[in-house]
Amino acid sequence: MRRKQAEKRIPTPDPIYGDVTVAKFIAAIMRDGKKSIAQKLVYGSFDSIEERTGEAGVEVFRKAISNVAPLVEVRSRRVGGATYQVPIEVRPERRTSLAFRWLIQYARQRGDKSMSNRLAAELMAASKGEGGAVKKKDDTHRMAEANKAFAHFRL
Repeated sequence: MRRKQAEKRIPTPDPIYGDVTVAKFIAAIMRDGKKSIAQKLVYGSFDSIEERTGEAGVEVFRKAISNVAPLVEVRSRRVGGATYQVPIEVRPERRTSLAFRWLIQYARQRGDKSMSNRLAAELMAASKGEGGAVKKKDDTHRMAEANKAFAHFRL
């Protein structure tokens, strides 16, 4: 076990927008350490969002993150012989990381030609409150609402 808690590392902001959230998103998209490819994907999708909507790509991205980030989720908890799905509030760091994960997952499942187009389409849909990632958040909230009776089993 650790002697003390690991200190929180703050990532360096991304080079173009100077935003830490965008830098974290690039890191989440990155595969096999290929950061430059991940940066091209994200910046390319932001550019195509600007072309299609006329809004700034970063603003659409921020709106999409806020629409996808879940407030509550369910965790399994064993009490006696039974396993209960206990609703728990989501910490802010986990909230954004879940939003990243779901946006990337549903962008990869889309049928567009390139990944930057898929990502742009998913971000635009999420900023409007549509798309797979927003549906996933709604399902998570619905599960928590349905299991509200077990909230007293909180960890």
